[in-house]
Amino acid sequence: MARNIVMTREDIRRTLARIAHEIIEQNKSLDQLILVGMRTRGVPLAKRLAANIQKFENIDVPVGALDFRLYRDDISNLEKQPVVQHTDIPTSVDEKSIVLVDDVLYTGRSTRAAMDALIDLGRPRQIQLAVLIDRGHREMPIRPDYIGKNIPSARHEEIQVHLTETDGADEVAIVHHESNANNNHLQPVTTGKRSGHDASK
Repeated sequence: MARNIVMTREDIRRTLARIAHEIIEQNKSLDQLILVGMRTRGVPLAKRLAANIQKFENIDVPVGALDFRLYRDDISNLEKQPVVQHTDIPTSVDEKSIVLVDDVLYTGRSTRAAMDALIDLGRPRQIQLAVLIDRGHREMPIRPDYIGKNIPSARHEEIQVHLTETDGADEVAIVHHESNANNNHLQPVTTGKRSGHDASK
C-alpha cells in the first residue's frame, strides 16, 4: 500500500483562504449567506471558511451542520443502518444563499442527498457547493462552485482527508491499494474508498 501526501496543513490553510475570497466575490449580500457543512468533515471546513470570511470582511456568517444519511439512495442496501447525527442550522434557510461544504466530491450522490435534506428544511434562494477535493468519477450532474484542488484518481484509490478537529492533523493523501489495482483486469471496480466516508460520495 502506497500513501502519498498531496496537501499539507499549510496547503489546506491557503486553499480555504482562497475559497473564502471566492465565496465573498460571488455573494455580494453576505448577510443572506449560510455555510452548511455536510457531516462529518464538511462541518469543520465550513467553520474555517466562516472564520476566514469574518477575518476578511468582518462579517459573521452563520454555520450549520447537515446530516443527510437518511436521504442516501443506497440506504436500503446497507448491511448496517447509518447512525443519524444532529442537523443544526441556526437560522431559516428560506430565501437564503446556501453554500454546502464537503471535504471530497466523488460520485455526487452524497451532494444530491444533502440537497434533498436541505430543501426539506425550507426553500433556499440558491444552493452552491464548495469542496476541498474534487476527485472526479461523477455519477450525478453535480458540479462544485468552489474547488480547493482537483485530484484525478482511480476508483481503487482512497482519498484520505484528515482535519485537526476530527483526526488530530491536517493533511490530504492518496492511498493506492495494490490488491484492488491488481484485480482491475479481472472485474470492473465500481466503488472507491474514502477515509471515514461513504464510498458513493
